[in-house]
Amino acid sequence: MPDLHAVGPNLDDLSAMQALDAEGMLQQIRNLPAQCRRAWADLEGWDLPQGHRSPKAVVIAGMGGSAIGGDLLRTWAEPVAPVPIVVVRDYRLPAWVGPETLVVASSYSGETEETLAAFQEAVQRGARVVALTTGGRLAEWAGAQGTPLVRMSHRSVPRAALGASFVSLLGIAHRAGLVPDPQPDLDEALAEMERLREEVDAVVPEERNPAKRLARALHGRPVLICGAEHLREVARRWKGQFNENAKAWAFHEELPELHHNSVLAYESQPTVNRLMAVVLLTSPHYHPRNGLRFQATETLLERYEVAHFRVEARGTSRLAQMLTTLYFGDYVSFYLAALYGQDPTAMGTITYIKEVLARA
Repeated sequence: MPDLHAVGPNLDDLSAMQALDAEGMLQQIRNLPAQCRRAWADLEGWDLPQGHRSPKAVVIAGMGGSAIGGDLLRTWAEPVAPVPIVVVRDYRLPAWVGPETLVVASSYSGETEETLAAFQEAVQRGARVVALTTGGRLAEWAGAQGTPLVRMSHRSVPRAALGASFVSLLGIAHRAGLVPDPQPDLDEALAEMERLREEVDAVVPEERNPAKRLARALHGRPVLICGAEHLREVARRWKGQFNENAKAWAFHEELPELHHNSVLAYESQPTVNRLMAVVLLTSPHYHPRNGLRFQATETLLERYEVAHFRVEARGTSRLAQMLTTLYFGDYVSFYLAALYGQDPTAMGTITYIKEVLARA
């Protein structure tokens, strides 16, 4: 059997990568810090009506790239938000949603059918609704209902607009009185991301580029990404980017939960173990017991001959650690797409599913 993990295109051949990347995903990744800054600036002068503030609960309704921003907000806000924040990836809202619930309907295109259904239900129940979109029916319906609207200015496929989505949600949550001003931590995060870019951008040779080296090590393997606490939804983002950009098998888990179930598979599946790769997203901010759990996980992976790689979060604040680790994963997903010879923007089977649903 050939060694799939040691072969593949030259990741320093920029012209070859550009030929695959006809729609400019690499440039979208490069510009993520600038996208975040613009989204924050776009909120200047926008305010949330008094009646939408201090809700008893928050629901963020969205799918795919429009939902991950909600996941990031939820995990970042958990230590400080006085009310629960829930992400709904479906057509229907929980039964408890009502007049004291803030519902943010997040759809980049404004045409996501699940989110449109959730928006209508939220309005019918008298919830405090905000629409987050670039346009489409969601913007039209928000205008007709007099619903507060945050219109994102960034243009890309939805997953590449995460900066606009997440930063907009940060601003909405702050204006709702749920979180302290995130700007100091956001400023640190963006500065750290720009420093990281100098190490991982495409012009940096593979021998000195940790993102290219990690992509090379993961090439040809199904990948499991593990995170905890504020990085657990960053692990979900890595999984989604590997799926969508690289068209690769990828999954995500979180600690400590995986120590209560999936860790048992390590000891009984040696054939699978030799095929798999595990990426561990680690942070000095983790609870000490979770830090110990990551060490124990590495010991088990070594014992059972599972390839594994540690990615240490950068920055002082939790927000900086989330965004820098996410940014690194976006670059890895792009280089993995190049190794698989995939157009990182193409939607393939997702487009097919949407066509089937449209015809039904």
